[in-house]
Amino acid sequence: MIVIAPSGTRRRVPVALGACLVSLAAFWIAQCAAHVSMIDLLVYRAEGATVRAGGDLYALRATKVGLPTTYPPFAALVFTPLTLLESAQLRVLATLGNLVLLVVLVRLSLGLVGHARVESVWWIAAAAVWCEPVWTTLRYGQINLLLAVLVLWDLSRRSAGGPNRWAGAALGLAAAVKLTPALFVVFLVATGVVARLRGGDGGPWLRHARGAVVAFTGATLLAVAVLPYDSWRFWTDMVFRTGRVGHAEDTANQALRGVLARLLHTGAPGGLWALLAALTAVAGLWLAITAELRGRRSWAVVACAVTALLVSPVSWSHHWVWCVPLVVVLWCDGHRVTAVACAAVFCSYGLWWVPHGSGRPELHQGGAELMLSALYGACGLLFLVLAGHRLGRTSSPTPGAGQAVTNE
Repeated sequence: MIVIAPSGTRRRVPVALGACLVSLAAFWIAQCAAHVSMIDLLVYRAEGATVRAGGDLYALRATKVGLPTTYPPFAALVFTPLTLLESAQLRVLATLGNLVLLVVLVRLSLGLVGHARVESVWWIAAAAVWCEPVWTTLRYGQINLLLAVLVLWDLSRRSAGGPNRWAGAALGLAAAVKLTPALFVVFLVATGVVARLRGGDGGPWLRHARGAVVAFTGATLLAVAVLPYDSWRFWTDMVFRTGRVGHAEDTANQALRGVLARLLHTGAPGGLWALLAALTAVAGLWLAITAELRGRRSWAVVACAVTALLVSPVSWSHHWVWCVPLVVVLWCDGHRVTAVACAAVFCSYGLWWVPHGSGRPELHQGGAELMLSALYGACGLLFLVLAGHRLGRTSSPTPGAGQAVTNE
């Protein structure tokens, strides 16, 4: 049987696609005009070159400003192909690749809420490319969009014939490149355990988590085999040095630790931050688990992502590319005023308006400056509050009711 799409649909899709291509092209031109450095991309390339040369990965200081290696050793192995390209070629491919990844992220976000209209992907991508986390990701040549796509793709997969044998692989690899996505593995394990304690079948979540752990372990052991010294140094020393990536109070740090450091005017918020982060982690994970078991995977995934960003010692503004699924979930679930407000925040570039740079001026912020430099964290906390309010209005499911979410 041949299905003919309505003429209105045939017209809407090309218009949306054309608008998206124009927006992405304008974005690329604006980035070129701004002479973006893609400095992190150059660091990745330097890490790959260090691996090929057999150098000390964590003694590396790349670019003119001497940036260090911060990711696990497996990431450096992934970066080695970057050394095969000249810098100019690398910049072009990184920009093009990130723009494609943005479109994929939008598509996965819409799929998470069951929205299948193709033109919506193009319209949202056309707007989302201008939000500050996306702009900064491409400005620095970062890998945030890639990691978000890996995680969201993994958690969006469905298998009509039962658990997919590859479930968790992309999530595990993302965590092996950068540790923050590992909280999703904790979420899967905890969901499976809670489901079993309630008399349901927690197997789908536990199998998913097992796949992620296997992939993470395999990638990490590969790095140990190839880079034994660097692996030993990272897992016994560097992983605990949260200050190696920058000052806690930097305005771009939108984690709770950064917000608290600026509020208390100290570069070491210490025990108070640890307590606040622990409470947020427990509350955020519980909300994610509850949403998952009630069949609301979209809220569960974003709640887990937001929790990871909030409790991490450092969550730079470009890590918040999760704002795309956050806004999509809010909009599609009826919280449209909040969705517009959050979209406005992430497109406001408000973090750039406050004093920052040398001299650590963030330690002396007050009033409006403190509010502007806490915008992303505030949006994340607001999402968790809304998730709690929404879940509080719904009744608990029967044991095992959430199983259909991962095994439908």
